[in-house]
Amino acid sequence: MKLRISRPHIRVSQGESAFSAGNARWTNRDLDPIAKNARKWGVSSIIAYWISDALHAATWQFASGMIAVGLTYREALGIVALSFFIISLVIAANGTVGAIYHVPFPVIARASWGFWGSYIAIISRVILAIFWFAIQNVNGGNAVHVMIGAIWPSFLDLPNAIPESQGITTAGMVGYLIFWLIQVPFLCMHPNKLRWLFTVKSVLVPIAWIAILIWSFVTVQGGGEVFAKQAPTVSGSKYSWLFLANMTSVLGNYSTLSVNMCDFTRYSRVSPRWQLLYIPMLPMVFTFFSFIGIAASSAGQVHYNLSSIPWDPTVLISYWSNRACRFFGAASFALASLGVNISANSLSAANDFTALAPRYINIRRGQILCALLSWCLVPWKILESASNFLTFMSAYAIFLGPIAAIMMFDYWVVNRRRYDCLALYQPHNPRYRYTFAIPGLLGKSMSGTNWRAVVSFIVGVAPSLPGLVNAVNSHIDVGVGIHPYEFGWLLGFVATSIAYLSLSWLFPAQETQIDRAVLPDEIYDRGMVIEGTEADDPDGKNGVLDSQEKHMDVEKAV
Repeated sequence: MKLRISRPHIRVSQGESAFSAGNARWTNRDLDPIAKNARKWGVSSIIAYWISDALHAATWQFASGMIAVGLTYREALGIVALSFFIISLVIAANGTVGAIYHVPFPVIARASWGFWGSYIAIISRVILAIFWFAIQNVNGGNAVHVMIGAIWPSFLDLPNAIPESQGITTAGMVGYLIFWLIQVPFLCMHPNKLRWLFTVKSVLVPIAWIAILIWSFVTVQGGGEVFAKQAPTVSGSKYSWLFLANMTSVLGNYSTLSVNMCDFTRYSRVSPRWQLLYIPMLPMVFTFFSFIGIAASSAGQVHYNLSSIPWDPTVLISYWSNRACRFFGAASFALASLGVNISANSLSAANDFTALAPRYINIRRGQILCALLSWCLVPWKILESASNFLTFMSAYAIFLGPIAAIMMFDYWVVNRRRYDCLALYQPHNPRYRYTFAIPGLLGKSMSGTNWRAVVSFIVGVAPSLPGLVNAVNSHIDVGVGIHPYEFGWLLGFVATSIAYLSLSWLFPAQETQIDRAVLPDEIYDRGMVIEGTEADDPDGKNGVLDSQEKHMDVEKAV
């Protein structure tokens, strides 16, 4: 009997369907709408996902990082609560679109940006997702470094061969590499299976963190100097800009989920109304875990007589004398970084890579590519200090705020909650082609890009660019131009919203306006697509529905 070995293929599997017929350039199996039998995420999965997403080093560092730059713990917690209330509204609004149409962000972006224009949003997001993936690698690597030191104390004395200016030691790099390797098997899993990772994390990590909270109050009665501090160390206009800058850093951390939530809600089997759960849940969950970070960091500063607050949790844990406590405490942060790195970063980057080259990249390959590229970003330098961390998060926010605004208002206001799902896979369908004439080009026209979205995006991002330049190179003086950057997410979101709604009202795209939504389930229910293959089509339309043949109003779906 001959053993047959299957050789790997450069191209990914692409089934024939109403969505992919003749469109290999724009879709593959991972970009097609999720069929009913493949939707595994229920309410418990959604709750576990969000608890899991709240549990990572950045949530711990939010408030403690703010205290490190001069604010009080009350103001820090207030900023966290307010920021997550704002971002939860956007996450719920954009997540609902994925729960209705069961398609990922790169496909939904075609509705508001056009097929070619969507690349602006996709490339912006994939670059930022890779950056944040790299940042979480550092947090996870630091935790692994502490874990190894707890088991093998001499590891902490490993000679350092890396220059101090790089912000990482040889032992730290070993931890970074090990954590990176631990992630690889999870990067190869389907998103439906990853919900079990989030469930496990949402049980184990809170137990560890609450234990740390108990330790902080038992160790230091009253919680330490942070809780006795009644006033910030800054005042006047400096205080106002610092408040806005810190709010932007919090918004920036989760601005990625304001656009990529549909990458997960597309797997939801429950009513889209459950997306409203985010609005009360996110501010409470994230504020509570940020409070743990404040209490533990404050207690650590007092108990170990440190000159500054240990805002990095792995630094705090490294002071513990009990090796078992050090190991399991650090393990909780390693698991925390693992879960959030996949949920918020690698999967969103993978969807974007898949959309950029659907013939050659699927979600699995996209995640591996994200992991490989993360090495090029030297993220350990970004996390050298509290101020650098906040600067990075502000930079992260200025691009995603405008993208989230366009996505949100295009669906809920401009198109009145009605998209043609099939047309999102048909580049030659006039529905989202956005053809327009360019003056001076002798009647020639451009197609595939919604100029309203492009102009609105520029309006939202441009005011923050001088501040971004200064953040990258502090030797470049931009004067007052630095201030818009300090509240870049809010400014970008509001400015883009006003610009997009105004342009859509003054120059409406009539071709996108439809009376009823075309949902993917209509096509599945008609038997035109069966598990990614083309079924019999008695009407002879080759799987293409006229957009007027609609069977369900989107209002019934919500």
